[in-house]
Amino acid sequence: MAYVRLHRWGIGKMRIASLVNCLILNGFFGALGVSLGAVLFVDCSNPVCAAEAAASSAVSPDYLIGPGDTIQVFVWRNPDLTVTIPVRPDGKISTPLVEDMVAVGKTPSGLARDIEKALAEYVKAPQVNVIVTIPASVFSQVKVIGQVLHPQALPYREGMTVLDAVLAVGGLGQFAAGNRAHIVRTVGGKEQEIKVKLEALVNSGDMKQNLLLRPGDVLVVPESRF
Repeated sequence: MAYVRLHRWGIGKMRIASLVNCLILNGFFGALGVSLGAVLFVDCSNPVCAAEAAASSAVSPDYLIGPGDTIQVFVWRNPDLTVTIPVRPDGKISTPLVEDMVAVGKTPSGLARDIEKALAEYVKAPQVNVIVTIPASVFSQVKVIGQVLHPQALPYREGMTVLDAVLAVGGLGQFAAGNRAHIVRTVGGKEQEIKVKLEALVNSGDMKQNLLLRPGDVLVVPESRF
């Protein structure tokens, strides 16, 4: 059944309508003359539908794959080559026909292009989508350290904000200098420091301080000076 396949692609029930629209746009109904109910039993393997599947990924397009992540490699019209696999501690993956390919440090689309090149030796014009189904590597964590109740590394999710992180660690500590907090972010191999006034955010509701976080960010909350 289509729902089983959709679930394997990491797509929930709410995505089914989107995929049905995809089939309509591609002339599926006109070509086959089937009913809407029948569509739910069709394996959507059109590249446009595959793009819909990729859009449901839990990570942003510029996400960097790391050890511990679970990814799905979808090869259009080749179900035997479509697999869901973990990224090994050595940063590599192995799929049918492609062994020991480096995945760590690549975006999902970048890895997909590399897999296409490797598969081209065996498959005519392969089309591959890579979806990160479970982001679990250190690359996908946000660390909160300093004067908070429970300093820890948090799993990053798309749309995660500073307030989300502060609430997840139990809030500011008794001796926190919240308005001197900052985010340490690495961009292009260089560290950047972004100031954020946590006390204004938490105590006064200043939502301008509720900045979006990125994978790998470190939120630092210093101790107040006496």
